[in-house]
Amino acid sequence: MTGAKTAAADPALDRDAAAFYDALADLIRVYQFRDRDRICCQDISVTQYYALESLARHGPLTLNELASQLYLDKSTVSRVVTAVERKKLLRRQPHEEDRRAVLLALTDSGQRLYEGIRDDIEEREKRLIADFDPEVRAAMIALIGRLAEAAKGRVSTTGGTCCSLD
Repeated sequence: MTGAKTAAADPALDRDAAAFYDALADLIRVYQFRDRDRICCQDISVTQYYALESLARHGPLTLNELASQLYLDKSTVSRVVTAVERKKLLRRQPHEEDRRAVLLALTDSGQRLYEGIRDDIEEREKRLIADFDPEVRAAMIALIGRLAEAAKGRVSTTGGTCCSLD
């Protein structure tokens, strides 16, 4: 019997998958609104902030690389980049290895804005996790990291297509 057939015939796994879905959906919704409430007062959208975050964490990126980081299609990211560039939070610069390509990089004001929002969110996170023992915090971080890695393997980094399976 294959792993998929075994998993499909396990009622406990079915219940756990449903409970996991509900818990994760609740967490994601809360975090999306948390981010919106902390970010939008800075006159940028959550997606624009995530673009700044990707550039801050990974250095200058091409448009395709940024689209992959954001799990969005290139045309959507192009509009995000144009809006953020108008706000002078990122700049386009020549690619050192590929003369046809352009790299997107944070400006100093983009870096400061990213750091300010991140610091604000991290202060809130401290209050959220402060009551957990350090061992529990470490286990939560490890578990969420493993979940994120497992999920990345199942998500298209090119913006995806509607109704793709698996």
